[in-house]
Amino acid sequence: MSHPKTLGELRASGYTSRSVKQELRENLIKKLKAKEEVFPGIIGFDDSVLPDIQRAVLSRHSILLLGLRGQAKTRIARLLVNLLDEYMPVVEGSELNDDPLAPISRYAIDLIAEKGDDTPIAWVHRDDRYVEKLATPDVSVADLIGDVDPIKAATLKLTYADERVIHFGLVPRAHRGLFVINELPDLQARIQVSLFNILQEGDIQIRGFKLRLPLDIQFLFTANPEDYTNRGSIITPLKDRIQSQILTHYPKTVEIAKAITQQEADLVESQAEMVEVDDLLNTMLEQLAFAARESEFIDEKSGVSARLSITALENLISTAERRALLAGDKKTQARITDFWGVVPAITGKVELVYEGEQEGAYGVAMKLLSQSIKTSFLEYFPNPDEASADGRSGSDPYGVIRAFFSGGHVVELLNDASDSEYKKALDGVAGLRKFVTGHLDRKMSKDEEYLYMELVLHGLAETDVLNKETMENSLSFRDVLADMFGDEDLNFN
Repeated sequence: MSHPKTLGELRASGYTSRSVKQELRENLIKKLKAKEEVFPGIIGFDDSVLPDIQRAVLSRHSILLLGLRGQAKTRIARLLVNLLDEYMPVVEGSELNDDPLAPISRYAIDLIAEKGDDTPIAWVHRDDRYVEKLATPDVSVADLIGDVDPIKAATLKLTYADERVIHFGLVPRAHRGLFVINELPDLQARIQVSLFNILQEGDIQIRGFKLRLPLDIQFLFTANPEDYTNRGSIITPLKDRIQSQILTHYPKTVEIAKAITQQEADLVESQAEMVEVDDLLNTMLEQLAFAARESEFIDEKSGVSARLSITALENLISTAERRALLAGDKKTQARITDFWGVVPAITGKVELVYEGEQEGAYGVAMKLLSQSIKTSFLEYFPNPDEASADGRSGSDPYGVIRAFFSGGHVVELLNDASDSEYKKALDGVAGLRKFVTGHLDRKMSKDEEYLYMELVLHGLAETDVLNKETMENSLSFRDVLADMFGDEDLNFN
């Protein structure tokens, strides 16, 4: 489809001007009627955040997305571009995206007065109508609104009284588009004041110029609620001018969290071919993140980003991949022992409170992992304390496994063990496979059996039936009494 190239052709085509908010509203209505997905890739907000955003667009409101880090606020803002028309006509050469039928800049007004219907028209793609600015303390009014440009004045031989010497900031350049400010509270209060007129009356003021530009902009702001007290605040008059404040949140269920992680994890195709990740491990990763958000060692006001689970999955797969490469295995399944490689993805994603600082980032990460393992273990297998609580002979389902370790046996799982070495170590535990297959009433592959066999060992360690010792390159499981009395005292022969 060819677009009109002059103002005369544009008028003849029947084109009519409309505000950007009206454009967003009308295109949203079309998508809703057609049952089209409005925000592709946004998971878990279908019944909360997304309906609120749609209502705000229909109301032609400016929007504030308020939520902790890692809650897809910026992703949502960028997806709003899809509600714009694919192409928009502008006066060619205009730095303010002037509407050919309603120009606002001196350049466009003068050009149309000179050339009339022969004024050249350019077409701007909707991706170029999106302007985003991260609010930082050093952002100035000149950055956002504009200032006098002495170089332009000298080049054009104009005085500072001529409005053509103005260098426009990001906001005017977003005319007829979307303007997003991330982390709004980080913007100094005096800078926030400069946005008052734009939000309410749609005009700007630059130094001493009597300038009124009826800007047409859809504003969207993002903020962390705790920033109101930690790093700054959104001043009350500005909040009053932002018409819709929408609260975002973390995934409410493990299943939703897994879907997000699977979608966002950046994996190489060869990794997916080499490493298989059982759903059990995906669940454990998300349980770890959920535990972190409730941990007494982590600042809940800071939040635990969804990026923790995403990077943790990437590290888990890379750990298994590295192990397989070293062992010469063409394919492998991720193991619970591979979680040792996930720790770096956790320590950098959490902000510790005083108690957490005492534990140390590594210690907190290991506690979270232990909690996740215990949760999964008790979901599939009986609690060892309750299973043997009645004291009846033969009633303990873990009896054979307990007896194996009570006999002085030690099981060592090397971090970089080959698949054959890993399976041999688990096969050596008396009663372990029979226990797993007997309690999981479903058909499993051999690889799944080994994974759940490993889960049992870790679970028994987390419930204090066994002792688990973490070394630099391995984990060892032994009877609890072995550490209490020493190996010499456990000679039952």
